[in-house]
Amino acid sequence: MSAATAPLVPSDPGSSGGPAGPGPGARLAWLDALRGIGAMAVVAEHLLPWFLPGLRPYWFSLGVYGILVFFLVSGYIIPTSLERHGDVRAFWISRFFRLYPLYLAVTALVLALAWWVPVRAEVPRDGSAVAAHATMLLDVVGVGGVADTMWTLSYEMVFYLVVTALFLVGAHRGSGTLTMVFGLGAVAVGLVIGGPLLRGGWPAYVTAAVFAAGLACVLWGRARTAAACVLGVTALAALVLSSRIPWLGVAVVAVMFAGTTIRRWEEGAGPLWPVAVTTALVGLAPLRAIETGWWWVQADVWLTTIALAGGTFAAGMALRGRRLPRALVWLGLVSYSLYLVHHPLLKYFTTISGDLREAEPVWQAAMAALALALVLGASALAYHFVERPGQAWGRRVARAVSGAGGGGLRGGGSGGRAG
Repeated sequence: MSAATAPLVPSDPGSSGGPAGPGPGARLAWLDALRGIGAMAVVAEHLLPWFLPGLRPYWFSLGVYGILVFFLVSGYIIPTSLERHGDVRAFWISRFFRLYPLYLAVTALVLALAWWVPVRAEVPRDGSAVAAHATMLLDVVGVGGVADTMWTLSYEMVFYLVVTALFLVGAHRGSGTLTMVFGLGAVAVGLVIGGPLLRGGWPAYVTAAVFAAGLACVLWGRARTAAACVLGVTALAALVLSSRIPWLGVAVVAVMFAGTTIRRWEEGAGPLWPVAVTTALVGLAPLRAIETGWWWVQADVWLTTIALAGGTFAAGMALRGRRLPRALVWLGLVSYSLYLVHHPLLKYFTTISGDLREAEPVWQAAMAALALALVLGASALAYHFVERPGQAWGRRVARAVSGAGGGGLRGGGSGGRAG
């Protein structure tokens, strides 16, 4: 697994895509700016080794830094967005139309060009790959994505499933406790589990069946709370038992709940100290884990990366309401497209250009600039022609369902009734 990007997923329905100046849009433009920073960190993680290997930093991990920033953003905005709208059906419709159109388009592109650039060896050549891609629970069932960066979407999906269950049973306010529990869990899992306990294709098939049946109940209101709880428990079980790096999966969920805890503190609904405890636990998690050996989990690199990600998020919060660079906010706007398309496009580019790692520095820089321009242009096109229309369709479908009297969800445990 590469220490690459994470959820450059559009996670806030109200996120501003325009320049951040004073006014309502500026309140959320800082989140787009953070996504923009994370997106470029992820692109650099993949671009530098292929084009400018001498510039790649090793005192921190660009890829892990990017994923931590994005997971903090998701944790900060997703639960409160769900609570604000109070409708799990609309939430899942929105998630589907925000994530799947581009995800399926990139999958189709990679498969269509597999005659030229073969699909990654980590992708099984059987039905388990189809099942895992259908749910996005790729990494937590031990299946590689057709695009390398898809692995982090697994943890976004786990978080959505857990948050939905918590909301329906009325336990969604305890984010401070949850973030510490998951932080402690990451340490414990690292100490006792050295890799996936459940292997083979069957975890992908089982989770796909549960995912389809459970989400059908959540969407149509039949045994909604029970179904959401089954989905949440299944996601967590897969996270611990069949993830490729179990401790990392649990640590990622801890980081996302840390983002939620920060939001609670900001709103005056909880303390901030659980974030400090969780930071210490996540920092400790890989240092004694059985499954280690990657350069990015060495103590100096791992702790520096965590500190930089946390500092970046804190700086973003401090700059709320201020005018931010248009380019940075725009990068955040297209960050999900940038996240999914850049890695396949870089592979295609280097297939044409050849190995650039030993080329002259001037030629390396020129090719890197050209590749980056192509990636940014393709990301803009993907956003305008795939991602944004998908979001518009999602809003229309959600309004139609709500107008048909479809009953969303209510917290506090009342969501188990139909309708």
